[in-house]
Amino acid sequence: MGIAASELCQHVIRPTLIYLGRHSPTAEALLLGAAASQSALGSALGDPHGHGLYRISERRHRQLWDQHLARDPDLASLVRGLASQHAFLAAPELELRVNLRYATAIAWLLVESEQPLLPAADDLHGLARIWRHVFQPQGRLRDFLQAWQHCVAEQYRAA
Repeated sequence: MGIAASELCQHVIRPTLIYLGRHSPTAEALLLGAAASQSALGSALGDPHGHGLYRISERRHRQLWDQHLARDPDLASLVRGLASQHAFLAAPELELRVNLRYATAIAWLLVESEQPLLPAADDLHGLARIWRHVFQPQGRLRDFLQAWQHCVAEQYRAA
């Protein structure tokens, strides 16, 4: 069983986006849908193609640091502040598996680095298109929509 969508949003996604100065209802919904689609909200964290809630690959993680965060030292410092002091230096990808706020920050910055035109928070097809573009290029929009219905829809409305 994964994390409840309402709990993930309230205790991880929303505070992380606020901390980064990037909070919006659309960002929350997109990250919830991505976590639902990628790992069933944490039910399936082991995957050879990516780490943690959002199944971010080591290559994408490093590219984000090298090509996006390296150009914005203030933002890099904020993100680094979410990571463990010593573990991050030894195994940065481990943070994607064990540190929900760090993984959420990286996931959002992967979205942001693509500079998509964000849809309304309730435009599930628009969110699915961004998910497919950023997280799962071979994915099907219906995979996102089904994961949303299965993992998020009822719990998220209650939040």
